[in-house]
Amino acid sequence: MNLSNTGRPDRRHRRLSAEWLNQMKKIEAIIKPFKLDEVKDALNQIGLKGITVLEAKGFGRQKGHTELYRGAEYVVDFLPKVKLELIIEDEMVEKAVEAIRSSAHTGRIGDGKIFVSSIDDAIRIRTGERGDAAV
Repeated sequence: MNLSNTGRPDRRHRRLSAEWLNQMKKIEAIIKPFKLDEVKDALNQIGLKGITVLEAKGFGRQKGHTELYRGAEYVVDFLPKVKLELIIEDEMVEKAVEAIRSSAHTGRIGDGKIFVSSIDDAIRIRTGERGDAAV
């Protein structure tokens, strides 16, 4: 890191770092499992190719539900969900968020959430490429 004589990063380094930090975003979406194919198709239609899908369990306002099994009632606290993760360039964020939101929407409680956060860096292990070139 280039430091000025004050011990702080010089202006040029801060500017380059700020540009680097604003290049990519991470979108995490928690959706109902049966909506996965629709969301995947919607993301493909806007040109996004890479996605990570994880099986998840959880609850929010939905608070689970009660089921009857062999005459006994029990509470299912954690409901099956799917978690999607995408790392994309800043200019694609709004399109991706809208594609996920519209295709995962059912209008019922438990439709899910979308989270957007900044990504500092990405490195492709095979080639060593960094930043948006690695995505």
